[in-house]
Amino acid sequence: MNAINTQYKEILSTAELVRAAQAGDRDAFGELFERFQPVVFAIAMRRLRDHADASELCQDVFVQAMTKLEQLRTPEAFIGWLRQITVRMAINRAVRRGNSVAVEPELLEATVMEEGSPLDAALAVERQDEVRAGLERLGDMDRDTLVAFYVDGQSLLEMADQFEAPLGTIKRRLHVARKRLAKQVEELAAV
Repeated sequence: MNAINTQYKEILSTAELVRAAQAGDRDAFGELFERFQPVVFAIAMRRLRDHADASELCQDVFVQAMTKLEQLRTPEAFIGWLRQITVRMAINRAVRRGNSVAVEPELLEATVMEEGSPLDAALAVERQDEVRAGLERLGDMDRDTLVAFYVDGQSLLEMADQFEAPLGTIKRRLHVARKRLAKQVEELAAV
């Protein structure tokens, strides 16, 4: 019962902020921005998969919300309304940006012609083999963390959802896993 009352108070306080912002209170809109900016950024990041684009979109969403706020008839529905704006604007931005074709790194390496000597190419292949071997020698958590970030291209927020861990924990895991991989690669290179 207490959790329901707390949630109800939060809805009321958001609705009160929306009403105040609709009446022209800039501080109220600033509080709405502070409260819901992380949600908007997370949606934008998930849709666009690019930090710079997501940050820019986040700003654009709040500018759009500020100009259209008087059109919101139900202040309690603010977060749903804001999510709709974010999704719509993210789709528009993705369409304007054009199609980006996802390509496996191995396929890209095989089709890109690099200038350099055969020795450079051989050394690069050897380094890749050392990194792959180092990954194999790591524990499951370290390997899964590195693969999710560097191979799958997941954001830290997506990784936090996937691994069901706080963002700070994911950052620490990534840092530790990189250190362990560097040590493994160094040991393999010394052999």
